[in-house]
Amino acid sequence: MKMMKKTTLSLLVAALLCVGCGTVPITGRKQVLLVSDQEVLSSSLTQYSSYMSTAPRSTNASRTAMVTRVGKRIAAATDQYLRQNGLESELANFAWEFNLVNDKQVNAFCMPGGKIVVYEGLMNLVESEDELAVVVGHEVAHAVAKHSNERMSQQMLAEYGAQILGAAVSQKSEMVQSMAAQVYGLGAQYGLSLPFSRKHELEADYMGLILMTIAGYNPDVAIGFWQKMSADGAQIPEFMSTHPSDAKRIKEIQSELPKIKKKYQVGNTSSSSSATSSSKPAYELHFK
Repeated sequence: MKMMKKTTLSLLVAALLCVGCGTVPITGRKQVLLVSDQEVLSSSLTQYSSYMSTAPRSTNASRTAMVTRVGKRIAAATDQYLRQNGLESELANFAWEFNLVNDKQVNAFCMPGGKIVVYEGLMNLVESEDELAVVVGHEVAHAVAKHSNERMSQQMLAEYGAQILGAAVSQKSEMVQSMAAQVYGLGAQYGLSLPFSRKHELEADYMGLILMTIAGYNPDVAIGFWQKMSADGAQIPEFMSTHPSDAKRIKEIQSELPKIKKKYQVGNTSSSSSATSSSKPAYELHFK
């Protein structure tokens, strides 16, 4: 009887995971998605609207225009990639929006559905549109890869456990808002969630480099950009962070750049334009 119960439970979990299986565009990595796109987009839009209703918009017209310009260019490259690779159905999940917020933090974040926010503090360190494209490409990649959905799914698996996973998933509409509050940046946890998030960050780095390259920006600036960010402040141990160490991030970028440029770079149309709290959404860059 015990064996039968265990087998039934295993089959239930396996069935749920198969039903919620997805594939990340560009990388092809398999992922577990137990929450529908509609639920994720609805919950994220609610939190994004709440944040933007109180966030002080930048009054710097040139910087705001730069964020919008780079964002739209990378969004167009993303849409192009999805269409050319048989993923047109994914376009319905994005309503791209790019905002510059008057906040001194050196940071940026994304929300599902293509809602990107850049902080003024970051613009003080961005020296060209190419460097800004490194950040925007990274954030757009999080949205394209559905990392928020994946983290919510991981949270469900960890919090509810296999024994009641079936019931949890069957009523997930009632728990999505609660899960979203945890996933969209309400603190880090040691153990499973941290290395999982580091994997997301490295994947977003890689995908972002490809998207900015397709958009015509120069991906070579990514190395110098991250070196500059690393030199900007103190680091914390990687095992305590939701983000990879600067050294690991730079090493990965150096390794992937030649292959990315060979496959995706049509011509270097590098731009040289210079640019002299409440709980926060997930997938921030967390520059220290």
